[in-house]
Amino acid sequence: MSFDLGGGRQVSIETGKLARQADGAVTVRQGNCILLATVVANKEPKEGQDFFPLSVDYQEKFASAGRIPGSFFKREARLNDYEILTSRLIDRALRPLFPEDYLCDVQVLVSLVSSDDEVLPDSLACLAASAALAVSDIPIKEIISEVRIGRVDGKFVINPSRSELAKSDLEFLIAATEKNLMMVEGESKECSEADLVKALEIAHDAIRVHIRAQQELRDKKGVATKRDYKKPEQNEEIQAKVTAFAKQRIYDISRKGSSKHERSDAISALKDELVASLGEEATDLEKKLAKKYYADLQWEVVRDMILDDRIRLDGRSLDQVRPLAMETEPLPTPHGSALFTRGETQSLTTVTFGTKLDELLIESAAKSDYSKFILHYNFPPFSTGEVKMMRGPGRREVGHGNLALRSLKQMMPNASEYAYTVRVVSDILESNGSSSMATVCAGSLALMDAGVPFKKHVSGVAMGLITRGDGKYAILTDILGDEDHLGDMDFKVTGTRDGICGVQMDIKVDGLSMDVMREALEQARKGRMHILDAMYVCMPEHRADVKPHAPRMTKLIIDKEFIGAVIGPGGKVIQEIQRETGATINIEEVGNTGEVSIFSASKDSLDAAVRWIKGITAVPEVGEVYEGPVKGIKEFGAFVEFMPGKQGLLHISEISWKRLESMEGLFKDGDIVKVKLVGLDPKTGKFKLSRKALMPKPDFKPRENAPRPEGGEPQGENA
Repeated sequence: MSFDLGGGRQVSIETGKLARQADGAVTVRQGNCILLATVVANKEPKEGQDFFPLSVDYQEKFASAGRIPGSFFKREARLNDYEILTSRLIDRALRPLFPEDYLCDVQVLVSLVSSDDEVLPDSLACLAASAALAVSDIPIKEIISEVRIGRVDGKFVINPSRSELAKSDLEFLIAATEKNLMMVEGESKECSEADLVKALEIAHDAIRVHIRAQQELRDKKGVATKRDYKKPEQNEEIQAKVTAFAKQRIYDISRKGSSKHERSDAISALKDELVASLGEEATDLEKKLAKKYYADLQWEVVRDMILDDRIRLDGRSLDQVRPLAMETEPLPTPHGSALFTRGETQSLTTVTFGTKLDELLIESAAKSDYSKFILHYNFPPFSTGEVKMMRGPGRREVGHGNLALRSLKQMMPNASEYAYTVRVVSDILESNGSSSMATVCAGSLALMDAGVPFKKHVSGVAMGLITRGDGKYAILTDILGDEDHLGDMDFKVTGTRDGICGVQMDIKVDGLSMDVMREALEQARKGRMHILDAMYVCMPEHRADVKPHAPRMTKLIIDKEFIGAVIGPGGKVIQEIQRETGATINIEEVGNTGEVSIFSASKDSLDAAVRWIKGITAVPEVGEVYEGPVKGIKEFGAFVEFMPGKQGLLHISEISWKRLESMEGLFKDGDIVKVKLVGLDPKTGKFKLSRKALMPKPDFKPRENAPRPEGGEPQGENA
């Protein structure tokens, strides 16, 4: 099957040729980009399993781009951050498609097997995964797809090429079924809420074309029915007991407006009391079912409380942001730091400056690139009062950090003009709802505290939505962790006072209207503005300079022809500059210019290196006055280094207005001499210097002429 993306760009989907032992396998192709997606599901759930175990992995084979991996083993290793983020996008879109009572293990694998320089494979990965499910007999409720939408020169473009995306002012990845949006993630350069809604509508129309193509492929293969599966056991009698015992008490606990731990302890104690009430004769299965029904009941009671009573778990109104507390420079040694607290969520964020050598290599099959802006998000177990093994960052940490990075980078200075490599690290010290948004706020404050010329503050707020079949709905500002779990939509919106910078949205409800979406985005805007107002009170603008203990860095742009002069033969000159000044220097050729990055812990050291390099790259001007050391003495004059790397001859006749017989005793090597550049030999390129041109010319008064002998010449000093 094939369909048109627009502009003559064809996408084809095939099945039945590759990976035929998988439950479902397809290839998706656009240009030379080919993705292979497979899906396999166990026929039976594991014994005692009470959750849906879906695993999704996206991997790019380096052979797809004709490359060998740069790792020590020369083979693909663990998924990199880009692959993890793509896997998360697929997972978040697919997970709601499966029946709630389906508990069999499902594994979805998507591999890039052929790469195209202009086609972005991640925008096709979810299409491939959905198509593999569509042609299998694995039970799913609906078919989905996903597209990227950009805006180039004011026009929306579906699945823009790499070149187009580089010029786009917004980028959103959107997944949807035929009727409903499922997932949104992306960034923009301060777009409006109306722009976002328009992008969603255009993207949804494009997704419907993808879905029809998958349906036709499924029909051609002849997948008429999906497999039966074992459903979890049910016990209506136990369910009724749970409802009668706990419903009112859950409601009473939930409406008290207590803290997270108080509420959690009360809910946990009630659950233990419920299980004990079943009696000693209750089987393990009955106890397990009672716990499941108890969790379901809690979900139902809290939702109804919010919808009917307009009461939230912590007592806030629906559009109220939790109390805010923030400060900058809580830590004396980092180059920038901030502590941001919103209710029971807290982020301690630091900023560190580095050089060109500290840039992050981002490697994928299609290309390798370097990033000068790095953000890492850490979520230690103590932040939620838990004991867990400390491992490397999980997929959640990678995803949350990426959302914060995408949001903050919109306000970072141009990388080509700002010399520093900047690393932001957010350590979550306490968490009860949207620590990623706390990271955005703390990161913005810390960057300004560090003296980064950060254009405007960026804040973020996490929103929730609860709906019911009778048409009632509630939009929640600044959601708690429990509200995130029980809601029908959670979405995080970041931005400045002038527009949206980042979005992450997961939608779990059918039939969400665009009117409700607009209302939710407007409420999110108001919450964002409330937080921004507090941030500007705390830190009105970025520091005018970096802190005294922070490293200094600047960048010089020089003509390409001077790169060799700065480096010198065998690196002699640049090594001398670094040795004498203590600065670190990096030179990179960019087009017809050279970018010279100078880095030092001392301002004096930095200034000395800048003067040295400017001297090398400066063009001498005839008539200008210079000062420099004597580098060599000959019988006919002295060689003076009047500019770094540039020497000229100070001829004996140009030292003084008096006639000098020899150079003996006039100068010694290293003497500083002030000279004027009086000429440039066009043939040899040698510089001619003069010292006497800077001295007043003596007045020569001729003596009266002595009597001239007959036929002789005039006598006297001036004869």
